[in-house]
Amino acid sequence: MSSSAAWAATLSLAAPAIPATLALAAALAPRRAAQACLLAAVLALLWAACGALGWAVPMGGLVAGADVARATMLLLVCGLGAIVVRYARTYLRDEPGRDRCLRWLLSTLSGVTTLVTTGSLLVLAVAWTATSLALHQLLTFYPDRPAALVAAHKKFLVSRLADACVGASLALIHLEVGSFEIGAVLAWIGARSVLPASMQAAAVLLVVAVALRSAQLPFHGWLMQVMEAPTPVSALLHAGVVNLGGFVLITLAPWIDAVEIARILLVAVGLVTVVVAALVTTTRVSVKVALAWSTCAQMGFLLVQCGLGLWSLALLHVLAHSLYKAHAFLRAGSAVDQWRTKSMAPIGAPPSLARMLAASVVGVGCAMSCVALLSLVLPQVASHGALDWLFAVLVGAAVVPLLVAPAAPGPRALAAVGLRAGGVVVLYSGWHVLASFSMPSPAAAPSDVGWILVVVGFSVLVLVKSTLQLRPHGSFARTLHPWLFSGLYLDERFTRLVFHVWPPRIEVAAPVPAARLRETVEVRA
Repeated sequence: MSSSAAWAATLSLAAPAIPATLALAAALAPRRAAQACLLAAVLALLWAACGALGWAVPMGGLVAGADVARATMLLLVCGLGAIVVRYARTYLRDEPGRDRCLRWLLSTLSGVTTLVTTGSLLVLAVAWTATSLALHQLLTFYPDRPAALVAAHKKFLVSRLADACVGASLALIHLEVGSFEIGAVLAWIGARSVLPASMQAAAVLLVVAVALRSAQLPFHGWLMQVMEAPTPVSALLHAGVVNLGGFVLITLAPWIDAVEIARILLVAVGLVTVVVAALVTTTRVSVKVALAWSTCAQMGFLLVQCGLGLWSLALLHVLAHSLYKAHAFLRAGSAVDQWRTKSMAPIGAPPSLARMLAASVVGVGCAMSCVALLSLVLPQVASHGALDWLFAVLVGAAVVPLLVAPAAPGPRALAAVGLRAGGVVVLYSGWHVLASFSMPSPAAAPSDVGWILVVVGFSVLVLVKSTLQLRPHGSFARTLHPWLFSGLYLDERFTRLVFHVWPPRIEVAAPVPAARLRETVEVRA
């Protein structure tokens, strides 16, 4: 063996060493959690460098080579894990169960890093389940809070249903391909122009499992109701764990591209979740619950991107959403103070129809200008014809709220708002270009049905949200608000159905008698 080959084999051991290091720290030294996460981040950086230099050596399918998606996700998880664990040490300083929380945080991170680095679908499925079980211990950190236990029970049931779908999918894969190695499965799929019905069914089962674990409607309620867990747990859940479904789809992108029904299902499920969750978020008062509904909508948008075959954008979305949600949850306390300050400010008048139309023209015009420029400079990036212009319309519509936001009077303030919105479009386009070079283009052409669903869904969202902005006290808003505030009652119906099949076993402490309570109050007085 040459020296370069020996170095490659040695450095490739960094991948299995990451989950092993985290698991060992969880078992023996939970108080060294921050140091263990920093060591894992250094090992992840070495593994990513191996992949960039072409030195990564897959080890029997158990550990995959370091491609762009895996390296990005591993660096993200290890980096955020170090920050969250360090925050948790201070946040739980006076909690008697601090070591227990750190132990399960490390166990969860160990499961996530195993899932990211493995080259075997079987190991991936086991790591996914182990991550869910470790997270369950964190969600039930306060055993004396019945609401937290009920929410964790709901997530437990949804996750076990997802496990059943993944298990059935793996069984079909093994019967057809005869291997669980991701490389072998994707090579088998790439060698066939049309997949058999069993492999198409396996892809649909995997999509269903991802939708269940990504808190898509109507299986979303647990994501909003686990907010009684410690804030570091919420940050880890929303910044890392809930994104795993998107990462699994990105890893198996050639398979999903080859099954049109799976792609349409992703678009349909994700789009419904985006529309409903985005509208419900506008009615939330609690900061953490609003962030949870935002995560639900973002995961729906991620599934839409995967269903359309926009894999580079999906990877960019995972990265951006993880960083944003980790920052948002870890500063949730200061967000409450900012919300209180904002609520004391006078409420401005709703935007006029003319301002909405002008904002739409400016936003869409800016986005179309970026697409036109990309078509001239980088035609290999913007080469889908009408789909590029449709994408520009959607991006332009997304920045309309920035343009109609209340601003100080005067031309300078209006110019600043316009520059900010234009900067968002330019930055998004720039990141799109960078991401497009990181992953290969999909083998299948974009689905016309999927794009039609996207146009209809986002048109409905824009029209409803614009109507609510223009007439916040109109009859339409008064009729719709109770439904949105209740989340269309979807979670209540799902909860009744699930708890009828498997009710939670929760022991609630008996209430203190009124006479005893009066005596206690008098003694303390």
